[in-house]
Formats: sequence, structure tokens, C-alpha cells
Amino acid sequence: MKKISSYFMGLVVVAMVFSACKKDETPNTPTPVAGLMAFNLAPDKEAIGVRLSGNYLTNSPIGYNGYTGNYLPVYTGARDITVLDANSGTILSNTTGNFADSMYYSLFTVGKNGSYHTILVNDSLNNLTVTSGQAFVRYINAIPDSSITPKIAISSGEGSAFDSNAAFGTVSGFAKIKAGNIDIKVSNGDNIIASRSIAVDEAKAYTILISGMQGATDTTKAVQIKYITNGTITP
Repeated sequence: MKKISSYFMGLVVVAMVFSACKKDETPNTPTPVAGLMAFNLAPDKEAIGVRLSGNYLTNSPIGYNGYTGNYLPVYTGARDITVLDANSGTILSNTTGNFADSMYYSLFTVGKNGSYHTILVNDSLNNLTVTSGQAFVRYINAIPDSSITPKIAISSGEGSAFDSNAAFGTVSGFAKIKAGNIDIKVSNGDNIIASRSIAVDEAKAYTILISGMQGATDTTKAVQIKYITNGTITP
């Protein structure tokens, strides 16, 4: 089974710790764990906390346009997921996720003005097949309450990975793209327009974060394009 190399060793270490603490388990039998990466893409929430079955996922709140930094190990099975405003303690959303052993998941908190929800997706990284000279990209449209779905185009010098309209909350699957410089453009022909060029490396997977609010005058809240590296895919 394929793993992403930046996370696999962390999983092994955590599994060893879990098995050492559970005396009723067979020695050296790893406890099943999944990997979870969480994002705060709600532009009017400066910081959020994420709880799984009552336990916080991180020791510190996740700031706007921030994320956990990598995949964190979580117990498998059905888990209650609660997202809170870290400053007021107000619950923003509740959902349930089902986590499978050795799978990787992303949790996106999106919305604004009292209307928030979480999007949990299985990243299916284990299903990606490495091809020489290719990287992997996907996107999320986290621009809240978009009345007009923006067109999202992600391309390299050798073609497009994406070129279509996407509704608020859309999370695409990963698509292959030529490694090197790629162009990202977001537009609805009116008050949503942003573009950026980034460099992507062979065999690495990236998530393009399209966030912010339509017509915002605060540059930190305006529509913007950011990206994170999910990890390196190994054969």
C-alpha cells in the first residue's frame, strides 16, 4: 500500500506508542490510525478549535487560512467532530466522520456570518500513481455564499488540470499536472478575480486553497489563492 513519505514515519512512531500503552493488545501490534489535516477557511473566524470525540486535535487554535501543518494521527472508526470559535467557545459546526486505517483525510471549515460547516474528504492519496515529471494538484473553493460560481483554471505549459466553474464548498479530486511552474486563475467575470503562479515538484501532492470574501476591502479577507503541500507520493 502506498503512503505519503512525509507522514508515514510519524504514523509508525505513534502506532508504536499506542501499542506500548495498551497492555491488553498483542505486543508490537500497531494500533490502527488514520491521518487528518484540518483547515480554517472561514474569513470572519480568526481562530478555531477542532475536537474529535471531545478531544482537541491540536494544542493551539488554527488561525484563518491556517492548517495543522501536516496529517495528524487519529483513531479510526466513527468520530464526532466539533468545530468551535477559539475566542468565544461558540460551536460553529458538528458532524460525524468515519476514519479508516492508514487513510488520509482533510477537514475544511468554511462559511461566514454565523453560517458555517465542515467538509470532510478522504484524500485518496493511496490511490495516486506516480508518473515521471508529474505532480498532483486539487483545489477547494472556500469563497462563502458565492452567488456566481467562479471559474477555476489550473494549468501548466502542457495543458490544464482544471478549467471549469466550481460552486462554494467544492473540493476537487487530485489531478496530474506537469511538474514545474503552474498558473492558477479564479474569476466570475465580476467581483471575484485572483491569479497566482507557483512551482510544483514531481511526485508531490498540493491543495490549492481559494478563500476570502467577494468585494472585501480588507486585503487579508479578499479573495486569494494559497496552497499547501500534502506530501510526496511514493510508488
